[in-house]
Amino acid sequence: MATTGLQHVAAMYAGVVAPPLIVGAAIGLSATDLTFLTGACLFTAGLATFLQTLGVWKIGARLPFVNGVTFAGVAPMTAVVASTHDKSDALPIIFGAVIVAGLLGFLAAPVFCKAVRFFPPVVTGTVITLIGVSLLPVAFNWAQGPDPAADDYGSGTHLGLAGATLLIVLLLRRFTRGFVKQIAVLLGLIVGTLVAIPFGATDFGPVSDAAVVGFPTPFHFGTPQFHLAAILSMCVVMVVSMTESTADMLALGEIVERPADERTIAAGLRADTLGSALSPLFNGFMCSAFAQNIGLVAMTRIRSRYVVATGGAFLVLMGLCPMAASLIAVVPRPVLGGAGVVLFGSVAASGIQTLVRAGLDRDNNVLIVAVSLAVGIVPITAPEFYHAFPETARIVLDSGISTGCVAAVLLNLVFNHLGRDTDAADVTHPMEGGTELTGGATGVAPPHAPATP
Repeated sequence: MATTGLQHVAAMYAGVVAPPLIVGAAIGLSATDLTFLTGACLFTAGLATFLQTLGVWKIGARLPFVNGVTFAGVAPMTAVVASTHDKSDALPIIFGAVIVAGLLGFLAAPVFCKAVRFFPPVVTGTVITLIGVSLLPVAFNWAQGPDPAADDYGSGTHLGLAGATLLIVLLLRRFTRGFVKQIAVLLGLIVGTLVAIPFGATDFGPVSDAAVVGFPTPFHFGTPQFHLAAILSMCVVMVVSMTESTADMLALGEIVERPADERTIAAGLRADTLGSALSPLFNGFMCSAFAQNIGLVAMTRIRSRYVVATGGAFLVLMGLCPMAASLIAVVPRPVLGGAGVVLFGSVAASGIQTLVRAGLDRDNNVLIVAVSLAVGIVPITAPEFYHAFPETARIVLDSGISTGCVAAVLLNLVFNHLGRDTDAADVTHPMEGGTELTGGATGVAPPHAPATP
């Protein structure tokens, strides 16, 4: 039970520590505060895993789910950081928004499990793809070095370390099997850090300064603040997270041969949302199910929820040991950047896999994806696009995930739910010439295309 529980931790560890690293770096936290934030996220991930696997009352799916910090919230949280003049207020604003979004999600769980038909793969796949694409620039910035103002920022040494780490991860994924393959990203971080030592890029100071035992003091970064724009942004993330969790519960239910019914989904969503609402009390972020651990359950055929609960216990212990949490602060930014390309790119690839099942042979769905992706990519490709809008509005607009999600949901309603579905089996691609039907006559194709009956 201990070894298989640790395997679940190893498979999701990099995913749990990445969000606090990204947000902490954006704020400019010291190594000590970054270690504290990372430990807090590990601690709250363990608590959320307990809530999901063991359950209490009508809370918890009681399936072998690992819960941790969701990637979906990273881009909106960095947008909050960017729009906050006093960076010391950024985390309290984020925590306040997560608390409200979590509580609203908890209340909406019984209704949401009935309304999940409004979030089909064409919507969820688009949003998941945007999450990965939005995070890739973070990996590219990490690869160039820790300080954009430094002379060696973007130097051959830094890019070489990032490339070496990426190569190590790819080789491990290609030529290893089983447990080693599952933790390829974690091993890549370790080997990349060792390779960086001769280049003077590794600093072991955070480990030597960290205590062996500690507790994530409630409200360490300040009392939560409640700003409407940030709350709206995190509510969008909560909807995305609940949609992903619903899909994960359905998939895991099939794997463990206990199909998830409406009651199970509602209980699982309550655990996700309550865990997210409680997480900021201990300085953690929004929590959600980790899909990679579902693959681990399928691969190992170990379906016991108590094994996953054991993994949650290890997460709590790591959160209570600042020295263990500080290890991630030792990893040089270029090494993180190399691993981040795989980590964040995998998120985008997961979204593309979902879109493959979305029925892109239909014009309506192609248009939904095309426009939603375009809207979501605006803040990435043109960061100043919304510069004339009020700052409160920019917190939402500068998050490609939020805007892309809203666009996908609205377009899906317009094209696939409102009115009579005019999509036919022989529809054309939106970039191709259509046919012009007049009564029962044969359609006449445009001059540049062959005639189509």
